[in-house]
Amino acid sequence: MNADEDSVREALRAVLDPEAGMNIVDLGLVYEVQVSDAGGVLVRMTMTSAACPMLESIVDDVHNTLEAALPAGTPVEVEIVWDPPWTPERMSGFAREHFGWAPR
Repeated sequence: MNADEDSVREALRAVLDPEAGMNIVDLGLVYEVQVSDAGGVLVRMTMTSAACPMLESIVDDVHNTLEAALPAGTPVEVEIVWDPPWTPERMSGFAREHFGWAPR
């Protein structure tokens, strides 16, 4: 797979938040994906809480998933950000419906 924002986001759908049982893209944890002209990938993401005990595991899964999906040697950086704070409004419609938070 060549690195572009859409393909990186699609690959990240394989990364699950084990506490929520949902992928990090639909949960709204991925704030930004940048692909540099040189081909490096930067993922800016957050957690649902600063006290999330799964932070390191999820970041490792992001690295492992992208390293498997992207051409060998593609630099991948994951930056955890807390601003803006995550809220359920960041979730996709699919995730909100799954958790029963969709408007009725």
